[in-house]
Amino acid sequence: MRLVLLGPPGAGKGTQARILREKFEIPQIASGDLLRAAVKEKTPLGREAQGFMDRGQLVPDELVLKMIAERIAQEDARIGFILDGFPRSVAQAEALAKMLGASGVALDKVIAVDVPDEELVKRISGRRTCTKCGAMYHVAFEPPKEAGLCDKCGGELYQREDDAEETVRERLKVYAATTRPLIEYYGRIGILAQIDGVGKPEDVERRLLAGLN
Repeated sequence: MRLVLLGPPGAGKGTQARILREKFEIPQIASGDLLRAAVKEKTPLGREAQGFMDRGQLVPDELVLKMIAERIAQEDARIGFILDGFPRSVAQAEALAKMLGASGVALDKVIAVDVPDEELVKRISGRRTCTKCGAMYHVAFEPPKEAGLCDKCGGELYQREDDAEETVRERLKVYAATTRPLIEYYGRIGILAQIDGVGKPEDVERRLLAGLN
């Protein structure tokens, strides 16, 4: 089964990707993780990507696609994979389809996880991180025993810049402008399933599996 997971920041794509990975025994392929690993390991593609990053430029779609092509050619991905974080635009989706088609395969399903913006802002802006051990909390869903202090080491909790409400709202605007058109694209192709991402992870999982069927 070859899948793509779509959804805005904070929609829970990572959690659902891990559930699908275990259920179908296929790898979760996150484009960001691939890029970081390639740069760290100084692979040929990683060195090429590092050059763009050092110049303050975005890594081109073509290079990211090459990394994904290398990954899905590995043995564990031959029966399927879950793409998380790619494609992010219609242009990337078209390039992905062309690349897969050259290998004689195609995507089986695209799952779009829908969560209202205000819920996403609440989820992300409520996150707090320990300055010492990196433990994660949430002011509403998983608060520490003592406000502002880590249960594990007593370190002070802080809000990352990426989690600030203004930043979250800006990220959602970017998502709406660049990624949501993918939903229309895959809808026209006929492989899209949209699911409600609000609720407990197990509830979202049931909806996701129903969408796959």
